[in-house]
Amino acid sequence: MTQTYALLLRGINVSGHRKVPMAELRSVLEGLGHQDVRTYLQSGNAVFTTASTASADTLTAVIEDAIEERFGFRVDCLVRDADYLAAVAEACPFPAAELEGKQLHALYLSGPADAERFAAIDREAYRPEEFALGDRVLYLYVPEGLGRSRLAEVLARPSVVKGLVVTARNWNTVAKLVEMTRED
Repeated sequence: MTQTYALLLRGINVSGHRKVPMAELRSVLEGLGHQDVRTYLQSGNAVFTTASTASADTLTAVIEDAIEERFGFRVDCLVRDADYLAAVAEACPFPAAELEGKQLHALYLSGPADAERFAAIDREAYRPEEFALGDRVLYLYVPEGLGRSRLAEVLARPSVVKGLVVTARNWNTVAKLVEMTRED
């Protein structure tokens, strides 16, 4: 029996730095024995199936090691299964269907989105931007887009996300990854 996963890489192919060509990423994943490997965009999204019974955390560690061996630098990754991705999309507290993809983001986290971690953020100071906590995800509504968001800067501070791998995807990508992991 196979399981379908999405692989989310953090901080690659940005301004010509930490280049990970998608064809080579597919090759790395296939070299690890994964099948039906597909990538989406150049920002580090892949979908694959595997017969491995390893946990998502173990798959993540093996993939991070393989990427480092192939490209010469470490890349933080998250591996999430199809059910998790669908549950994140379904649980979104914001009206995703009414918003542009650039206005809504999922910030996937390697661990729990503990309320106390974010308690010191004065939410009123950043309105109309807002965020909500989910299962290892932050939902971020930014009407002017992520690039202009003051709230996103605060949420990304090392003092806030210390000890977590965090990687953001706009809602168009969230929806596409749900679709791609459900195609199998």
